[in-house]
Amino acid sequence: MDIPGLPARRAALNLVDAVLRRGETLDQAAGAALARVKGDADRALARAIAGETLRWKVDLDALIDSATRQRLPDDAKPRAVLQLMLAQVLRLETPPHAVIATGLSLLIGGPRRLAHGVFSTLMKQNAALPGVPTLPEDVAGRWGERGDAIAAALAEPPPLDLALRDPDATAEWAERMGGTSLLPGHLRLPRGTAVEHLPGFRDGAWWVQDLAASLPARLLGPGEGRTALDLCAAPGGKTMQLAAQGWQVTSLDNSKRRLERLRENLARTRLEAEVVLADALAWEPEQKFDAILLDAPCTATGTARRHPDVLHRIGPRQIEEMADLQARLVQRAAGWLKSGGRLVYAVCSLEAEEGEDQVVPAGLSPLPITTGELPAGLVPTPSGSLRTDPGMLAENGGLDGFFVSRWTKD
Repeated sequence: MDIPGLPARRAALNLVDAVLRRGETLDQAAGAALARVKGDADRALARAIAGETLRWKVDLDALIDSATRQRLPDDAKPRAVLQLMLAQVLRLETPPHAVIATGLSLLIGGPRRLAHGVFSTLMKQNAALPGVPTLPEDVAGRWGERGDAIAAALAEPPPLDLALRDPDATAEWAERMGGTSLLPGHLRLPRGTAVEHLPGFRDGAWWVQDLAASLPARLLGPGEGRTALDLCAAPGGKTMQLAAQGWQVTSLDNSKRRLERLRENLARTRLEAEVVLADALAWEPEQKFDAILLDAPCTATGTARRHPDVLHRIGPRQIEEMADLQARLVQRAAGWLKSGGRLVYAVCSLEAEEGEDQVVPAGLSPLPITTGELPAGLVPTPSGSLRTDPGMLAENGGLDGFFVSRWTKD
């Protein structure tokens, strides 16, 4: 019989292994890793342990190395188990005796004595983590001088952001739900809130969407019945924004499963869009559009607050592959735009190759973003684009890292 809590710890170990060894996202790994974990609470615990382990991995490794005479190999199972054990004590405030009972049981047939000794030594030394997680060396090198502020924002998972179907009702919803708002149509609540139980969920009054993720669609303005194409649209946050702003929306994505979620979200919010299952690199529209929103596939390093796996599985190869795909998508989208139409390009990435280094397609001219279009505290770049990172608006709970450019068809 399993020790109580052991399945959740075993699942957390499998989640971390899938990220570090196979390069999977936590979401991709969750299906297999959590299959034998019963109950929502234990599944959430497994995700929390894995997330905090990845968020603080560099510092957890430093603690482990300080308590061993001979450094454990990076891929040694005792190191992985010790990472999980320390994350539980130092981040989730799990009692040490419970951590020992479940952690050492993951090493049956292995060096349990070594792991027990290292853990006990660190507990006697009152081991502690720094106030800010240390970034992996390669990540710190890529993010440069922004790295310290970004790392500080990664210390805690982010709050919950909602996008409201009716921006005019922002004050009403803020009072009703006890939230704060950084601009009309946005509501911020403390993390840990059960989304399905919040007022307005069943009525479709809002959807979950990070503040930064809501900005690209806003930059297309009111639709007034004109046509808009939402490329790479699932799971639907930006499609719902555009529909609520009065656009006639065509939503395209190449994932059947993710489009099903988009349709569910449209039904819940009672908003309409034409949904198309297709590959944007092969699809051809029957008409040109007044506006196109391309929230392109990317490395998603800007979402490290909620997806700390990106700190460990993204490198130069993935960045180069994504930048190439983005360039091809931009070129195709540019050909589908009416004269005088607007194209907004966005990525939730902190990498310059996916943002600042992308070239404006032939036939398009920059349409600079203005300060008045943005939440207080954010300003456009000198070139008229927008760059956000998790270190911005920190006093208000921060936001994801995004790059956004806006162009118009000549």
